[in-house]
Amino acid sequence: MMAGPRGVTIAEVAARAGVAASTVSYVLSGKRSISPATARRVMDAVAELGYHPHAGARSLASRRAGVVAMMLPLRDGMHLPVLMQFASGAVTEARRADQDVLLMTADEGPAGLARVAASAIVDGLILMDVEVRDPRVETLRRLGLPSVLIGFPADAEGLTCVDLDFTAAGRVCADYLVERGCRDIALLGASEAVYARRTGFAERVREGFLGGPAGRAHAEVWPCPDDAVSVQRTVKELLVARPELTGLAVHNEPAVGHVMHALADAGKRVGEDFHVVVIGPDEVAERVHPHLPSVLVPAERLAEIAVRHLMRKLDGEDVPDSTLVEPQLTTR
Repeated sequence: MMAGPRGVTIAEVAARAGVAASTVSYVLSGKRSISPATARRVMDAVAELGYHPHAGARSLASRRAGVVAMMLPLRDGMHLPVLMQFASGAVTEARRADQDVLLMTADEGPAGLARVAASAIVDGLILMDVEVRDPRVETLRRLGLPSVLIGFPADAEGLTCVDLDFTAAGRVCADYLVERGCRDIALLGASEAVYARRTGFAERVREGFLGGPAGRAHAEVWPCPDDAVSVQRTVKELLVARPELTGLAVHNEPAVGHVMHALADAGKRVGEDFHVVVIGPDEVAERVHPHLPSVLVPAERLAEIAVRHLMRKLDGEDVPDSTLVEPQLTTR
């Protein structure tokens, strides 16, 4: 029985509010929709009696810590606003399951996973920024702690992976440019560091983009830093090297505005004699002029799916090994 700081139990709260103990639990956890009037009676009783669920008692009763860990890639080439969308989606979905989220950084690597698993402070793990040959994968298999990856390693056997279909996203962008009459196209991708790590999503966008035209256009991929000076230099070098270029896909969120300035400086009329498409958040494509078509990276949705899969695994339920979200192109 869960008790508050003065020994108040959930049954006493239920009696004061005139409801069942299960109703009190649902109000506090948010697991079921309760009428506003009933919820208000419960919360009034909680306040009057000074009740607070005891985390230790709850974990003993469920044999769970009530916490999941999420490893965020706070490192070179990762766009912080998008990472925060992933974190927000995970936290929101976890709270629906009465779970808290412990944020870790990806630079902790396999040792960080082993440390957290050994401490027994989390029930499961969510990993991001998955590399093609990710050194954390074997550690995950060895630890046996329930986990979900947002991304796909080359060897995903025995793992639960969720992601946008980035190969299809690259192909969609190439097709969009070709359909606009572009016969010479390029992808401005992530920084060199992201490709050097062999980050899965970056490699898959590149594969899809290069495979998309299928002989209908000449396509290349150029890594690109995201600071203004470097973007200006890269775009200038690209236009000199490819004077016939008329189509550009940008998979580098913070570089988009700088790319548009560089194209304007070069006399390119975007939307008329030159076409640009973005892979990234809607707001990135909408805050430049002209507004750009884009393929959304549904960060919050992916994180929510990952948390739901993890909760099902913790409950002993089956989940799909692979979940790929189909990319959607929005034209503006």
